Amino acid sequence: MSDLNLLDGIRAAVFDAYGTLFDVNAAVQRHAAAIGPQATSLSETWRTKQLEYSWIHGLMGRYEPFWTLTERALDFALAKHPDVDRGLRERLLDTYRDLDAYEEVPGVLSALRERGLRTAILTNGDKPMIDRAVASAGLAGHLDAVLTVDAVRMFKTHPDAYRIALDEFGVSREEVLFCSSNRWDIAGAAAYGFRPVWINRKGLPDEYPDFAPVAVLGSLDGLL
Repeated sequence: MSDLNLLDGIRAAVFDAYGTLFDVNAAVQRHAAAIGPQATSLSETWRTKQLEYSWIHGLMGRYEPFWTLTERALDFALAKHPDVDRGLRERLLDTYRDLDAYEEVPGVLSALRERGLRTAILTNGDKPMIDRAVASAGLAGHLDAVLTVDAVRMFKTHPDAYRIALDEFGVSREEVLFCSSNRWDIAGAAAYGFRPVWINRKGLPDEYPDFAPVAVLGSLDGLL
């Protein structure tokens, strides 16, 4: 499918939050000077473990709020990087609650709504966590809904997590454009039947060939 008709037949544009709308590295970046030379490694470990814990808990059927897993992931990252001052823990967590949105996000969301599309976040983040992120980034006025997996207590890529968007908007799977920076999330959305667009901000190699995106974009600007 060409980029020119990504929005044809689409009624709802649904976005992953962390890494797609919000820069997950911003928390560590704001405190990079205090963290020192291991800042990048700490940020990568924190994010990797945050996702790993969600998948493991999902497979066990032991749901925990995503914020709880975020805290545990940071604790592991700090333990793995003993040279980093553990006194930064609360500052890092507080900054994570107020992550920066990528520069193009407000304009793209606004433009999609002007075209008559409903817009929403669909995130693994629990409600208090995502509500604060949306408010701090000033995105509330650009979204018709903020949806979390709290409703089904299943993390993405479980099909029940993606079904939340259908229940919210009363649309068919084929009428949902789903955007994520996470290739595994795009695979889940493709398997569910959404029109998935991979926002490959880091230029990563492709994977999950059986569950391909309809387009790969470097930023959300490419939707317009």
